Amino acid sequence: MGKIMRALGLMSGTSLDGIDVAYLETDGENAVNRGPSMTFPYRDEVRDHLRHAIADARSLTLRHDRPGTLPHAERELTELHAAAVSAFLRKESIARSQIDVIGFHGQTVLHKPDAGMTVQLGLGEMLAELTRIPVIYDMRAADVAAGGQGAPLVPVYHRALASSLKDKPVAVVNIGGVANITFIGSGGRLIAFDTGPGNALIDDWMAMATGTACDQNGESALKGRVDTDRLHLGLNRSFFSDPPPKSLDRNAFVFDLVHGLSLEDGAATLAALTAHGLARAREHLPEEPLLWIITGGGRKNRAIMAALAGLVEHAVVPAEVVGWDGDSLEAEAWGYLAVRSLCNLPITFPGTTGVAHPLTGGVLARPAKPARV
Repeated sequence: MGKIMRALGLMSGTSLDGIDVAYLETDGENAVNRGPSMTFPYRDEVRDHLRHAIADARSLTLRHDRPGTLPHAERELTELHAAAVSAFLRKESIARSQIDVIGFHGQTVLHKPDAGMTVQLGLGEMLAELTRIPVIYDMRAADVAAGGQGAPLVPVYHRALASSLKDKPVAVVNIGGVANITFIGSGGRLIAFDTGPGNALIDDWMAMATGTACDQNGESALKGRVDTDRLHLGLNRSFFSDPPPKSLDRNAFVFDLVHGLSLEDGAATLAALTAHGLARAREHLPEEPLLWIITGGGRKNRAIMAALAGLVEHAVVPAEVVGWDGDSLEAEAWGYLAVRSLCNLPITFPGTTGVAHPLTGGVLARPAKPARV
């Protein structure tokens, strides 16, 4: 066992929900002691800024360029993360000097690994100065530069958590803006990839139709009927049959698929698309998972959960059933990955991103004046 470090993970990712903060004590390997977590929802104004930033990012040809609204959004986002760290530490009575490192994901605004591009807004140096805590950021870039997909990165943390589970093989699914799966085989084999849309299409559809950026608990979808013709049209995308490694930009799919449908039928069809994408992931797995553990906001969408349960052979359960926190797990993972990065341990693997060999990643930013208390 290596040195136990105390980390904060900060996750905003591909969804536009807010900032998740989680505390974790770990050696970056199998020792994991999960601590408290908090979520700081974005104001509607911030969501609008981020939507504009995502639109402006579509024109990027160099990953460090910041045209249009991107500079303002990046600075605002970093300040919000610093404020979230301060509020979390204050509430939990944790001194800044007790934290060894922050794992900072930032907001994904563009992800095109086949073009060598992945862009997460967030100023790591600025966050380190504002918090006075070392920060590891930009953790996807090294993998993409080495020919990997740059996603998903959380699987190595899933494997550490799943080491105590009896049921194997197991599938750990995160349904955020994009959905992804981690397969942990009976011998510990790790396979992971994006499976298709997660909540992003549903969120955008609901925001356009109602001004509310999600389908709370899947209530609208549960009232609707799936348009099977449109569902099959969506599933005809080659992405679903393409073998891994594979990953998606949040905007790789658009909700044009359901234009003209009622609010409820559109939500039902998009929820079904997410579930079918996950179920089709089994085409690329060597064994049938004996348990499906669902994390992320999508586990609260009862339409997605019910649809997936009807498509796969074994139990589909939210993360809480196995003692995990489905809201904080990705933030925990980013703290875990930050510790691995500090220890020069790999964070991406051939079976998760397609990179040629296991690879570490991330950029370290140290504050000029570290916290003393």
